[in-house]
Amino acid sequence: MNFRFSRSRGWICKMIFVSFLLLLPTAVLGECTCEIEEEDRNKSLSLKYKLAAIASILFASAIGVCLPVLSKTIPALSPERNFFFITKAFAAGVILSTGFIHVLPDAFENLTSLCISEHPWGDFPFTGFVAMVSAIGTLMVDSYATAYYRKESNSKAHLAIGDKEGVIPVHTHGSISMETYSGDTELLRHRVISQVLELGIIVHSVIIGIALGASESPKTIKPLIAALTFHQFFEGIGLGGCIAQAKFKSRTVATMAIFFSLTTPVGILIGIGISNIYSETSPTALIVEGIFNSASAGILIYMALVDLLSADFMSPKMQSNGKLQLGANVSLLLGAGCMSLLAKWA
Repeated sequence: MNFRFSRSRGWICKMIFVSFLLLLPTAVLGECTCEIEEEDRNKSLSLKYKLAAIASILFASAIGVCLPVLSKTIPALSPERNFFFITKAFAAGVILSTGFIHVLPDAFENLTSLCISEHPWGDFPFTGFVAMVSAIGTLMVDSYATAYYRKESNSKAHLAIGDKEGVIPVHTHGSISMETYSGDTELLRHRVISQVLELGIIVHSVIIGIALGASESPKTIKPLIAALTFHQFFEGIGLGGCIAQAKFKSRTVATMAIFFSLTTPVGILIGIGISNIYSETSPTALIVEGIFNSASAGILIYMALVDLLSADFMSPKMQSNGKLQLGANVSLLLGAGCMSLLAKWA
């Protein structure tokens, strides 16, 4: 009797376990929905938060990007000072964390969402592929632009040497000319870096702006205000540092600063305008956002590691100064850590 009972109990347990396995996917899929819960919607309150977000982000972006540019007014922020390197390292940490912790996971979430009924790419890791291609594309643009400007500078240097030959000894004047044009090449490289970095920042700033503006959930918008304000401020410092080193003309500096400052607020306004027809869970919106987010992540990660961190950390100024190197490393970790912690609320 006990044997039969134990066999029956074992059979029942097996049936329950098999039933659980069969019903689990159905339960999970039943709980997943592509519709936003109505209880989270509050259009009037959301609009107030959105207007507050526009003002806060616009102010933080403008202050962040303008601080390094105003290095003449604020000597501590001059590109020659140690404090500039430390601040720039913190901002680079923020940008690196933005790419790895915020933008790339969002891209994975968008492109693997259950709301997309049929993924055109199947099981292929399309998100990582787009990020990789965008990083390689950024490298190519960076490399070709730098090589082009270097050739232009070298040809101008040789022409200058030929024109002045006979007035000043060739080797003396040649060394001066080559140093001058080497400085010009470095300047042009900083200009390429600042423009490519701004492009990467703008791409994801528009996306997050539209997503925030189209949302009608105060629970979603409220924590994003503080996170995006912090995020835009330090991204602005990183971009402003590159612009300061590039030594653009005043009109170009103003244009780049204004463009960066307005990008996210304009994205929010676009999101508000299309909120009635925009669905953040529609397959089209998810695919477009996912592709742009993954491309932006690739650009930001490349720029943070190669053009911001590697260029400064491997420079003779930092390599020859142990205290500066330690300060920059600590600042980098703090920037990346602070931005990573904000992932809880963003």
